[in-house]
Amino acid sequence: MRLNSHSFRVRYGETDQMGVVYHGNYAQYLEMGRVEWLRALGITYRSMEENGIMLPVISLQLHYKKSALYDDLLTVETQLVKTPKVKIEFDYKIYNEEKELLVEAHTVLAFMNKTSQKPMMCPDYILERLDP
Repeated sequence: MRLNSHSFRVRYGETDQMGVVYHGNYAQYLEMGRVEWLRALGITYRSMEENGIMLPVISLQLHYKKSALYDDLLTVETQLVKTPKVKIEFDYKIYNEEKELLVEAHTVLAFMNKTSQKPMMCPDYILERLDP
């Protein structure tokens, strides 16, 4: 399914004293990937929230292969797993400049009505943009 790549450089504050990326920062890197995946469809988180749609993460799996280091140029590849319904699932791969696989990850998010705080179906305007 639809794949998007986004590159960024590791900042000093994201690392420990050895210059290794702190493991908790990878969740933020995945979020960057999702945000840019949506942006490539012409959709922003801001516009979704303004339209009363929230996307909380309900599952997060990370598999660390190798450490990312300070000043590394990383690329997060974000791929939609299947056509979303109430949930939307993504697979991720994070690589360094040498194309070494650092992390594999998977997230599941739920479409939620901001007002009622109840799950909802994926909006039609998102599904329409997924059609080939």
